[in-house]
Amino acid sequence: MLPDIMAAALNEQIKVEAESSQIYLAMASWAEVKGFEGIAAFMFKQSDEERLHMLKLLKYVNQRGGYAVVSALDEPRLDYSSFSVLFRQLYEHEVKVSASINNLVDIALTHKDYATHNFLQWYVSEQIEEEAQAKVILDKIDLIGDSKGGLYMFDNDMKNFTSQGHNIVQ
Repeated sequence: MLPDIMAAALNEQIKVEAESSQIYLAMASWAEVKGFEGIAAFMFKQSDEERLHMLKLLKYVNQRGGYAVVSALDEPRLDYSSFSVLFRQLYEHEVKVSASINNLVDIALTHKDYATHNFLQWYVSEQIEEEAQAKVILDKIDLIGDSKGGLYMFDNDMKNFTSQGHNIVQ
């Protein structure tokens, strides 16, 4: 049986993952409208992945005797003034999600909920990857600066990563 405090914290994480999916979706739409097909495809894929993270949590809560809540989401508030600003927001969001996952691990250990602690280890590993991926992308965007040719090449690189199903961090 899932402790009430753990169920409440996991339900909050369900919302965090859903909001993550929405953030990537908003970025995908913006990139698509701007003509960056590769970046848009990558962002759409990431949005789907975040939704799967949410569903995994939802099913876990229900399977452990809790009740997974699907809550309302706020519209993503993003600054689209530049690619650098946009990807910095993405990186900062992933750092925030990592902190949220770490908080869940702390709650699980504090309440001796070892099953949830074990379940959360997948998320800990996933967040290490997500943060590193966002940092690599941000670093590349920072290198490109305002170069339109550089953004064009970066967009094509992102298209290749998406079509091959590779993670950007090799």
